[in-house]
Amino acid sequence: MKFIYLLLTLLMVETVSAYPIDGYHYTFIRRLVNEYRNFNEEGRAVKLKPGAQKMLAEINLNLIDYKDRDMTDFPQVDPAFQKDVSRFFNSLEKDYSISVMDITEGRPVRYAEHRPTSGYQPGSVGKLAVLLGFFTELNNIYGSDWEAKRALLSSKFVWCGKWGIPNSHTVPFYNVTKDKLEKRYVQAGDDFSLYEWLDHMLSVSSNAAASIVWREALYMRIMGADYECAGSSDVKKRMEELGRDSVSIIANNIVNLPLRKLGITKEEWKLGSFFTSGADQYCRPIGGSIGTTRGLMKFLVALEKGHLVDTRSSLEMKDLLYITDRRIRYAASPTLNNAMVYFKSGSLYKCRKDGSPCGKYKGNIDNYMNSIAIVEREDCTTYMVALMSNVLYKNSASEHQALAAKVDRLIEGE
Repeated sequence: MKFIYLLLTLLMVETVSAYPIDGYHYTFIRRLVNEYRNFNEEGRAVKLKPGAQKMLAEINLNLIDYKDRDMTDFPQVDPAFQKDVSRFFNSLEKDYSISVMDITEGRPVRYAEHRPTSGYQPGSVGKLAVLLGFFTELNNIYGSDWEAKRALLSSKFVWCGKWGIPNSHTVPFYNVTKDKLEKRYVQAGDDFSLYEWLDHMLSVSSNAAASIVWREALYMRIMGADYECAGSSDVKKRMEELGRDSVSIIANNIVNLPLRKLGITKEEWKLGSFFTSGADQYCRPIGGSIGTTRGLMKFLVALEKGHLVDTRSSLEMKDLLYITDRRIRYAASPTLNNAMVYFKSGSLYKCRKDGSPCGKYKGNIDNYMNSIAIVEREDCTTYMVALMSNVLYKNSASEHQALAAKVDRLIEGE
């Protein structure tokens, strides 16, 4: 580790605390080189939205001044704000839930919600629990030594293996030397750095990456300080000693107990299974998954306060959520083009073959579409949203975009 730490330090162009598209020299996430070249060089791919072009030092935590407050502290509903937000749902189907919090500096924090305790299958929004669990385990090994953590994230490459198979999202494979970008499904023989697996999990919502990140958090827990140098045979032996049932319980605790420490109850948010069936060979599902907008909003509040593990880890998690890829669903609203958006979306749909309409994102049994977003406008207006829906037979993406515009106009006008 000492050698890796020195190498990374020497390769740094400048001291930074965040990494959007100019962050390659801090993280060695290779796709960022392509994004930065697209941004800087004439004749390359379509430019990113203006709000996605911010640089390294422009990402900060918005509620850091509140960090000494009890992390379970949550604002009461603001009656006037609540009235305005509730009006959005007068013409929509009933299966919508939302939590909205205006945290613009210089004015009181305001909160409103609609059906905030209704439970939904979180889909890929549940990957945020994996993110927190991973950074919690990283902290258990390296404590407050952020540079040791960063060195590991940048330099440790791990294989996909059976854990990440099958998967349904393509990820970028970028050759820095040849300036060649390919997008394809992850295969068992592919390897990436820990930073890149984290990026794939969040930037393009790769299910394979989510299972790999969760797996590596599990390996950190069972190997402890030996994790960095442990070989596959060492890990395999330890898992066999523990047994599948014990390993499954440990894996479940890794992603759920950190949520409980934030005051998020199991009724508000829990994660029960990995994101790929290949991982089920090693860890059985436990208890199912559920999410609510209030549980997700508690997560966002803790993030902005610096309470996700610690301040530095919280900032890094926020960095990983900053969109420098294609914006979708709620975040795709043109109203947000100039805003910095930190975003995660998830969906899950099921069809029964009874002749009723059904298709991709148009399920007739379940049709979940969920998003969290932190929006930072150029005029310094800042707010957070958790949105969940289960509207059958239709793709709700356009309605989510319309809601994004309405929320933005409401908060902007204050």
